[in-house]
Amino acid sequence: MRPLLAPVSQRERLLTAAAGFTAEHGWSALTMAKLADLVGVSRQTVYNEIGGKPQLAEAMVMRELELFLGKVEAAFADNPADLVAAIRAAAVSVLELADTDPLLHAVLSSTQGADSDLLPLLTTHSEMLLTAAGEVVGEHVRAYDVPLPPDRLQVLIDMVIRLVLSHVMQPSGTPEETAATIAWISAKVLDRES
Repeated sequence: MRPLLAPVSQRERLLTAAAGFTAEHGWSALTMAKLADLVGVSRQTVYNEIGGKPQLAEAMVMRELELFLGKVEAAFADNPADLVAAIRAAAVSVLELADTDPLLHAVLSSTQGADSDLLPLLTTHSEMLLTAAGEVVGEHVRAYDVPLPPDRLQVLIDMVIRLVLSHVMQPSGTPEETAATIAWISAKVLDRES
């Protein structure tokens, strides 16, 4: 007998529809009424589940972040004895996903209506993104035997996250090249401080 799949929540259906629509038509074309029509629910249901459009933008960004952080967690799990290798693998995975993520491309691409409320959530108002990423990465990094005081370790974590995010926003090389550079910088910091 096949196991039953857990039903998809109303909120998840709304976020999936919003992300798909935004990737295809741009954020500015999405209204709460349009989202309600896409999912086949009332507009009041959308407001009850999500809130307004600013809350929808934040929920979509956080949902995408979960995908990226899943890649980070897998990279650390695959490299339990080598922090620099884990950082490199995590950076490669995140940058490769960024290359192919349709919602991220819609947000970053002016031809897809990126003159939206989504772009600031990744740039000038990225505190929630940085905080969430910092918590996940920090939890993994602290599991390694690194002879750094907590404040210096936090600097390393913040540096890696900001470098990766910078290259997600404006790639300057292949994911492998960029990840190798981030790993090299991390190794230098660890060597100098230890």
